[in-house]
Amino acid sequence: MVKAVIFDMDGTLFDTETLFQNEWNHIASETGVTLPDHFKYEICGTSGEPMDRILEKYYHVDKGTPIQKLCKARVSALLKKEVPLKPGVKEILSFFKEKGLPMAIGSSSPLPLIRQNLEVTGLGSYFRALASGNEVEKGKPSPDIFLLAAQKLGIPPSECLVFEDSPNGIRAASAAGMTPVLVPDIMPVTEEIRKQCAHIFKTLAEAEACFRIALP
Repeated sequence: MVKAVIFDMDGTLFDTETLFQNEWNHIASETGVTLPDHFKYEICGTSGEPMDRILEKYYHVDKGTPIQKLCKARVSALLKKEVPLKPGVKEILSFFKEKGLPMAIGSSSPLPLIRQNLEVTGLGSYFRALASGNEVEKGKPSPDIFLLAAQKLGIPPSECLVFEDSPNGIRAASAAGMTPVLVPDIMPVTEEIRKQCAHIFKTLAEAEACFRIALP
């Protein structure tokens, strides 16, 4: 039984993954590095040390942390002006609020950026809890972020529905013992990921229509 809903942020609620990918490439060009196309698939949905290892691999540096901080700072500056919403965001948040289901964000992004995005979009009132990548030891695909979100909501993981756009996010939700729902953004849907999803929707608007029938 669903008693709470947890949303990833980048690529799920907000159309921000493209901003991140643009900045990864800008930083690469500034340092004389050419990123292969599959870099975006590997970096998407990660944070913390897993992200650092990927950056070290592709940027050929000893420590990925400075690059990670630089990219996030640049994206944060852009998002102070505008945060583009994914289709159906307001509708699905309003629906779950009507149903009395508490909601949280479980994002690899740092907590200040999550709060900034919610302030800019005016969506902060929908969420009872926020769980970020800098609050846990291991980022996605480890389940830590989602487990923290469930803990803050006071709801057992098995009763949490998770909306994600990336394979690492789905792996994290599955490892947390939650019900994963995939709304793909830039990442292809592999058979491995498909098997871990309870539902796959093209948009949040499509998901809202389905859950409106499933949760009368």
